[in-house]
Amino acid sequence: MAGLAHAQSIWKDGWSDKSYWLDGLGPAPATSGDLPAEADVVIIGSGYTGLNAAIECARGGKSVLVLEAEDPGHGCSTRNGGQISTSIKPSQDKLAAKHGAERARAIREEGETALNWIESRIADEAIDCGFDRVGRFHAAHTPKAYDELARDAEKISRTEGIEAYAVPRAEQHGELGSDSYHGGVVFPRHAAIDPARYHRGLLKAALDAGAEVIGHCPARDVKRRPTGFEVMTAKGRVRAGDVIVATNGYTTSATPWLRRRVIPIGSYIIATEPLPPELMDRLSPKGRVASDTRKVVYYYRPSPDRTRILFGGRVSANETNPTVSGPRLFEDMCRIYPELRDYRISHSWMGTVAYTFDELAHTGTHDGVHYALGYCGSGVSMASYLGMRAGQKVLGLKEGRTAFDDLPFPTRPLYTGTPWFLPPVVAWYRWRDRMQYDRSIAAE
Repeated sequence: MAGLAHAQSIWKDGWSDKSYWLDGLGPAPATSGDLPAEADVVIIGSGYTGLNAAIECARGGKSVLVLEAEDPGHGCSTRNGGQISTSIKPSQDKLAAKHGAERARAIREEGETALNWIESRIADEAIDCGFDRVGRFHAAHTPKAYDELARDAEKISRTEGIEAYAVPRAEQHGELGSDSYHGGVVFPRHAAIDPARYHRGLLKAALDAGAEVIGHCPARDVKRRPTGFEVMTAKGRVRAGDVIVATNGYTTSATPWLRRRVIPIGSYIIATEPLPPELMDRLSPKGRVASDTRKVVYYYRPSPDRTRILFGGRVSANETNPTVSGPRLFEDMCRIYPELRDYRISHSWMGTVAYTFDELAHTGTHDGVHYALGYCGSGVSMASYLGMRAGQKVLGLKEGRTAFDDLPFPTRPLYTGTPWFLPPVVAWYRWRDRMQYDRSIAAE
């Protein structure tokens, strides 16, 4: 296959612009039907957050209606990279400067709690989704980044009890078959998952618990009434005792206060065609999920059957489509794994995540409406966990409270949910990442 990518298209014949995770998944349970006149709890969004909230509420004796604008699972719950971390981006020091040392520790601990909880959830529900604590290799794109990573790994191991250890460049081939990095840090307890099969298991559990899920029924508005809420949808109106908003990167003008506080960002992924086993063993000897220290981060991993590399990241300042993003991701992937230039792309797709202005997930209530969203690209476990906690809050259970409750939820003047500022910011960070990397190569 030498020179294949140069002689022919990088696209495999019959390539798909659908998520790789949907291959072989089979049809979802039927979720169409008439809109009921009322429900104890109406949940807007059928991703990890919404379904975990639905499971809790339905098992707690509530009548539950889940509204989805598309097919259930249409959003990032079936389109992500299937990587599970401890979710909290800001360091304990940064959090302490804003929220105090005690609150900072509590927030950071929620990341570990969420990771452990999702493992238990999957086991308790007997969801066949390949959950595996494969560990993460977080790679340094410059020598300076490695020094910072190594110091941080030692500190969080000592002060937070988070398992992490540095791997210098001379030893990184034991973790990652690439010469493009300057060492990295291993987080041995981070995990991998088949995200679509996990979502399908949650959908089944919610339906089995008695929740009603209606697809192709977007919420258009939420009005507070003296006895609860009225939710306007594409199929009519429904009365609700409580409302939970679980829309994350797909938040709309139906909830304008929340839309002003989340930044939708497209994240793009490709899957290679099947690779020889010996090549996969060289590229990913331990099957780790991987990410790096670039500001505009790459993330990648072997497929669960170790036949393909799944490679994701942000490839342009503006949002684009899988036909455009695929070749750009391919070039980025080949800079890390040059051997993959002789293989083609079988899938190229995208999903939308939601960042927040303080890089924290948020949960709470506004004007009586419950919400959990803003997972900043690390939401598999945190979305699931905070969805469950939101359901517990609706049930009036004290264990529903989290360290994220009542945190200030910032926005910016003139921001209404369309991130006009994102293209120049992404372009600047991509340029800076490239300059830092090129300087590190030139210095060798």
